[in-house]
Amino acid sequence: MGEKQLIPDFEPHPLMRNCHAMTIAAVYWRRSFALPRPEARLFRVAEDSQLLAACHWQEGRRKDVPLLAIVHGLEGSCDSNYVLGIAEKAYQCGFHVVRLNQRNCGDSEKLTPTLYNSGMSADYRAVLEELADGDGFTQIFFAGYSMGGNLITKMAGEYGDAPPRALRGICAICPAMDLASCADALNKRENYFYQRHFVKGLMARYARKAALFPKIYSGDGFGKIRSVRGFDDAITAPCFGYRDAQEYYETASARRVVGNVRVPMLMITAQDDPFVPYESFLAALVADNPAIQFVAPEHGGHCSFISKHPGRERFWAEARVVDFCDGLRV
Repeated sequence: MGEKQLIPDFEPHPLMRNCHAMTIAAVYWRRSFALPRPEARLFRVAEDSQLLAACHWQEGRRKDVPLLAIVHGLEGSCDSNYVLGIAEKAYQCGFHVVRLNQRNCGDSEKLTPTLYNSGMSADYRAVLEELADGDGFTQIFFAGYSMGGNLITKMAGEYGDAPPRALRGICAICPAMDLASCADALNKRENYFYQRHFVKGLMARYARKAALFPKIYSGDGFGKIRSVRGFDDAITAPCFGYRDAQEYYETASARRVVGNVRVPMLMITAQDDPFVPYESFLAALVADNPAIQFVAPEHGGHCSFISKHPGRERFWAEARVVDFCDGLRV
């Protein structure tokens, strides 16, 4: 699998050793990004569904220039700060960048009759195939945060011993690889803020979906939903043919296939992540897979990793993603 890259230690911002302070600060930190105006693009991922992407092409759009596709987390979009942060760093490093919206995200509800869920790794296989076989790009990397991290880890694991030649590397930050344990963690009292945020966003998205596709989605009939597991029990599972949330979680979690990953992979999580339990990575034996470089600092919160260093290193995980991919480019 080649030698592991040297990953500099994460040194947390002194005011953010608390995981909640770290997680929330990343959301509200004021940031600006130096990126050229994106080109909108639609990727057909199923007969009736497309993903909306924002693309930043290097001059000349050469096919041998490396390309980084970025997948956001639950209730995020291609305009989430961490997506833009990685995009800026990658573009400045000479990469083409494709910022992907998951189904229905980034105001793209009209592009699919379905909802989105954490098991839709086939969408990203379709994106990869279009970029490699359709466009002819020869060095393609994927990065995903949280839910997006689960999706691309699942994609890599499903390829097993036969990944496409063009797929050169994968980076997953705090991937929600064990969906049941994440849902259970969100039920803890100290995680009420996150649970409420996710449920509010999911219900608002569902209401928009029901208004657009009233013949498919009921506007009511599932009672008061107060948790992500409750949403998945009442809405996600039946919409996708699962018996209940637990069956959906077991089917969609990348932990089932992470041992089959053979593509060079960087996986970063924080031991103090409030709702992606560190124990789930130990149980999945992630560190035993020689293809995966597993990095788990003591601090970092959920997908935050705000360091004590300014500039490019302030958002430590973003820099590690780009450095890892840069180390694999030809």
